[in-house]
Amino acid sequence: MTFQTSLKAWARQIKQQTLTVYFVARDPRTPWAVRLLALLVAAYALSPIDLIPDFIPIIGYLDDLLIVPLGLALVVRLTPPEVIQSAREQAARFAGKPISYGAALVILLLWLILAVWFVRWLIGVTG
Repeated sequence: MTFQTSLKAWARQIKQQTLTVYFVARDPRTPWAVRLLALLVAAYALSPIDLIPDFIPIIGYLDDLLIVPLGLALVVRLTPPEVIQSAREQAARFAGKPISYGAALVILLLWLILAVWFVRWLIGVTG
């Protein structure tokens, strides 16, 4: 198995786990705290906008390589086994990848708030 093949398999597995967590978040049998965490992890993983942009050297890919897989693993660990099984079955039936435009908007707003704060801070320091 080549590196590229194993990387594609890993990416498919992450996509499947993300869909599983998405369905965990929608399942009423999931405890509310886990549902909230699952919703945040799935929304972030499916968002077309990253919290740390990929163009930032090295740390830009940390969310893709560390934050998302760790969040997925945490949700899976905290979710009741019967809910995980049901969510995995739903994810296996789901063919397309949903895109969370709501999560993208939240990330975009967060970046906007940080930019405004930084500009105000910069004006305060130089002014």
